Formats: sequence, C-alpha cells, structure tokens
Amino acid sequence: MRVTVDQPKCVASGQCVMLAPEVFDQDDDGIVELLTDTPDTAHHEDVKESAAVCPAAAIHLAEK
Repeated sequence: MRVTVDQPKCVASGQCVMLAPEVFDQDDDGIVELLTDTPDTAHHEDVKESAAVCPAAAIHLAEK
C-alpha cells in the first residue's frame, strides 16, 4: 500500500491521527503530516478507515 495526502485539502479534523497514529500526525495548525507512505501491513485497515472517514477526502491510497 502507498499512501499520499493532499495537505491543502486537509481540514484538520484529526480523525486519521486518532485511527492510525503510526502513519499520520498533525502540524501546529492541525494539518495532516504523513509519517510513512508505506505503512506496515498491520496498519492497512486503520489507514483504509482513515481515508474513508476523512471529511476532506485528502488521503489517497494505492496498492503497490
């Protein structure tokens, strides 16, 4: 899995950080920061849920 984020679209809801803190973080303004673009398999379901619930659809997933 490869993860990308569209930071300009982020609305700083923080749901991705709550669901997958190993993959996402927030800067001082609450904007998403990607910690790894290739998360471990153990985190794939949390990352998929993060993308699904992101209110701005700022998280994009692709299979390798």
